Amino acid sequence: MSETLLIIEDNPQNFYMMRFLLEKNGFTVIGVENGREGIEKALTLKPRAILLDIQLPEMDGYAVAEELTKHGELGDVPIIAVTSYAMVGDRERILAAGATGYIEKPIDPETFVAEIVQYLADGCGHLEKRQ
Repeated sequence: MSETLLIIEDNPQNFYMMRFLLEKNGFTVIGVENGREGIEKALTLKPRAILLDIQLPEMDGYAVAEELTKHGELGDVPIIAVTSYAMVGDRERILAAGATGYIEKPIDPETFVAEIVQYLADGCGHLEKRQ
């Protein structure tokens, strides 16, 4: 049985690339285009991991990560920011908001799946809100 990953990403090309790579490697992928829908889907789906863009309509990735960490039932679900935000402090800010990890866009097709698998193997959910 494949593991289900939730991708919260509003750019169709970025979503397509991530979905293609992950499905090619046996994952089931569910995608949503905005933060509010992502939170709702995460709570009903209980995915194995959440891949989260930061720049989203309606609710940015920082707010989404903070909200997701409030739900104990998602405590062992890694939240992996996959974002083009690469300025000084962006990584620290999303990790402080509750993300477990950070992958810069553009993603590297050669290493992307291995990076996701490593987060899953590490068992690094967010258990409690990061400070």
